[in-house]
Amino acid sequence: MEIEFVAAGAALGEKAVLALVVFEGDLLSGAAGQLDAQTGGALARAIAAARFNGGKGQVLDVLGAGGEAARVLLVGAGKAEGFDDVGAEHAAASAYGAVKSSGLTTLRVVLPSAEHGLAARAALGVRLASYRFDRYRTKEPAEKKPSIVKTQVATGDDGAARTAFAPLAALADAIAFSRDLVSEPPNVLYPEEFARRVKALEKLGLEVEILGEAEMAKLGMGSLLGVGQGSVRESQLAIMKWNGAADPKAQPIAFVGKGVCFDTGGISIKPADGMEDMKWDMGGAGAVAGLMHVLAGRKAKVNAIGILGLVENMPDGNAQRPGDVVTSMSGQTIEIINTDAEGRLVLADAIWYCQDRFKPKFMVDLATLTGAIIISLGNDYAGLFSNNDELSGNLLAASGVEGEPLWRMPLPAQYDKNIDSMIADMKNTGGRPGGSITAALFIQRFVNKVPWAHLDIASTAWKKPSSVPTIPDGATGFGVRLLNRMVQDKYEG
Repeated sequence: MEIEFVAAGAALGEKAVLALVVFEGDLLSGAAGQLDAQTGGALARAIAAARFNGGKGQVLDVLGAGGEAARVLLVGAGKAEGFDDVGAEHAAASAYGAVKSSGLTTLRVVLPSAEHGLAARAALGVRLASYRFDRYRTKEPAEKKPSIVKTQVATGDDGAARTAFAPLAALADAIAFSRDLVSEPPNVLYPEEFARRVKALEKLGLEVEILGEAEMAKLGMGSLLGVGQGSVRESQLAIMKWNGAADPKAQPIAFVGKGVCFDTGGISIKPADGMEDMKWDMGGAGAVAGLMHVLAGRKAKVNAIGILGLVENMPDGNAQRPGDVVTSMSGQTIEIINTDAEGRLVLADAIWYCQDRFKPKFMVDLATLTGAIIISLGNDYAGLFSNNDELSGNLLAASGVEGEPLWRMPLPAQYDKNIDSMIADMKNTGGRPGGSITAALFIQRFVNKVPWAHLDIASTAWKKPSSVPTIPDGATGFGVRLLNRMVQDKYEG
């Protein structure tokens, strides 16, 4: 998608859509009012004939409005007092969604304000909404393919808008990278291929180190390696480093991602129905990879570490069994009760390795960890578990600004006994009650006293159907923008 910033009155091309963003209760002010006057009240008549009041997400296609545009849209943005950066993104994304396959080639978005920052966010909204994973479609009819190839956003200061958009363009690139990883079929994206794609990000200035099974075995990572032992695909640990702080030796911040590239459940095999969706069980690693992508892309002034535990959970004759006991890198032993509770086993060694080697200020892990979080929070909120109030507050603040909702969940000490084992230091599942909580408590046993947060994104990594205009059906890239915002607001300096 080509992005341009133009003056509101700039000439439109022959195959252009004019999208006028309007507020609820004030539909015909600004650019909409001017066009209504020029067209003899065409917009007012269209509004009167439709149930359009300017509510969020509403789009009114005004036929025969005249003027330069081949087509005119009124796009509702809700109440003026609630309009913010995310509102600008969603309004522009809604406009794109309404005309993306119209046969027209250019979309002009005119916001109620010509402020350059809002214009930049509108452009981000279209970039995110226009994401499409179509590399395996070979016979799609032309009329179903998007025709809009250029978006123009009207602003009073095009130079300032371009400057404001530069880091947002890096964010859009990173989210697309994350979505691509999560969308790939599992026969294409397995641990070694995931590692290769991450390694290719060195062109952005990242340092990337890949550990194979032999290196991990020497480190004692029996917890992670046990998950992948039933697969012909070799498990990998990807270490991504970004040194952007003024002091290259300054203590880093760290992010750890669960990367189960396909999860059959192992010997505790999942039902067949819906198992194809388990290609996105690496959504946590995809989000961490996307975060490191954007930090490098916008040259963030921070030192950051990303650790990706990449495995495939398969049920062959060498697979891990319920009843097995494995020894983690920490030295703690784990009784395997359910081989489908595998993500926490990956995180146990990845988190221990991270804190042992890099001594970070804090660690945030992301994982599509439990179905229980979906039962708890539905499909729009990710669960936040943490041993540190300041880190939790920073995550929640960024979540609110970026429209990626989190809800803090408890870590009650009395639930910890549910993962005690009769024959080992712990077992890998505490049963169905409070399943997302006991999973987080399991991970916490590998954290020591480092400030830590766990984001269970099983509810948000994949949307089908999606109700958010900036997120097409499928992979969301959830976590990339909220973590980028937190780093930007709290940890760069």
